[in-house]
Amino acid sequence: MKDLLFMLADLWMIFAGFCFGWKFIRRYNNYLLGLEWMVVATSGSNFLLWALLGGDEGSVLYSIAYFFDAFSRSVGITLILVMGLMRVTHRYKPTVAVDVGVFALAIVAGLYLQQFRGHEFHVGPATYYVVVNVLTTLFLAYFTWRVWKIGAKGLAIGAGLATAAASVIAITYDFFPIPGDDEHRTLFYMAALTTWGFQMFMYFLAYRALHNHNVATGAEPAPDERSVARA
Repeated sequence: MKDLLFMLADLWMIFAGFCFGWKFIRRYNNYLLGLEWMVVATSGSNFLLWALLGGDEGSVLYSIAYFFDAFSRSVGITLILVMGLMRVTHRYKPTVAVDVGVFALAIVAGLYLQQFRGHEFHVGPATYYVVVNVLTTLFLAYFTWRVWKIGAKGLAIGAGLATAAASVIAITYDFFPIPGDDEHRTLFYMAALTTWGFQMFMYFLAYRALHNHNVATGAEPAPDERSVARA
């Protein structure tokens, strides 16, 4: 039952990543959030395959899983997330060069942090992950306030709960293992995968609400108006 719930949690996160990542790109031309959501979904797909094949830590799939994990924890669901959400909070649209550059930075970070893989506790990287998560949470609190301010209180509460849960996961990740969990940390990852999927789902809904509000108030042109402007 525990393994089944773990796989269901992973499938949920995979669905949320690919589905809402595609919608970010298709509907809003937001490649930062769209591609990062898909990176998380790809990570979940690799993680699921690794688990189904026996969870061998000597497998290349384990190295790929660690890379994706470091990619998103260091830059993806921190800097890239903030920059992507700033589209609806500050009308910030980075250039293609900036988009490419920030993903390149995430790749470098993911590769560099590979040296800290394994069961040993490394206080430096673990502390870095928590610090960048706290800084990201501050922006996400502001993002949630903006959603509340436009009257989408239900979505604001959902986004706030997702952020709070993700912060607990981030702190628990390295510093506070769940008592009684197995060596593969199945209980932890069950909670983490569920939370990360919920995050991507709620942030998409909250982003959509802010985008629609910006269009309605004239702060941002409607999609057809942007097409005319480019033409």
